[in-house]
Amino acid sequence: MSFKDNYKKNILPKLQKDLGIKNVMDIPKIEKIVLNMGIGTYVKNWGKDINILKNDLALIAWQAPVVKNAKKAISNFKLREGMPVGIMVTLRWDRMFYFLDKFINIIGPRIRDFRWFSNKSFDKEWNYNCWIKEHTIFPEVPQQDIVKPYWMQITLKMKWNNLEHNKALLLALGYPFQK
Repeated sequence: MSFKDNYKKNILPKLQKDLGIKNVMDIPKIEKIVLNMGIGTYVKNWGKDINILKNDLALIAWQAPVVKNAKKAISNFKLREGMPVGIMVTLRWDRMFYFLDKFINIIGPRIRDFRWFSNKSFDKEWNYNCWIKEHTIFPEVPQQDIVKPYWMQITLKMKWNNLEHNKALLLALGYPFQK
């Protein structure tokens, strides 16, 4: 049984029963997953083409990333307007479930000195954010092209604005929280 089928047939009904939710539409659900990489130092220090990092993120997410450019110039950071500062991908539906399954079961345990993810990383809208120090832990990334490993931010956008319900959903999915 795939992760998505297990999510729909087993996890959501069990979560509805455990939380005492009567309406099916009130069950907390994962709406999307956003992957972000900040690449400002890559462009500024080495002046290299960002296609290597774009290809790495495309291999991780199975879709082409969007390059985010600076909106205004900041002279102290040697940043000019229109300079690329980040790469981002939004995952939905099947790709989202495939990434989440791989992240929870394969990538999390591969992190060096893994001490589980903090259960305090919810933002003001109760979405969950976590950071990975090296994007090279993904098996899709070719190791010979790596100049420097880059941080990656992973945001799980939830459809319900309640901390306890969102945390219960992630625990039901098997997300590796700190005890």
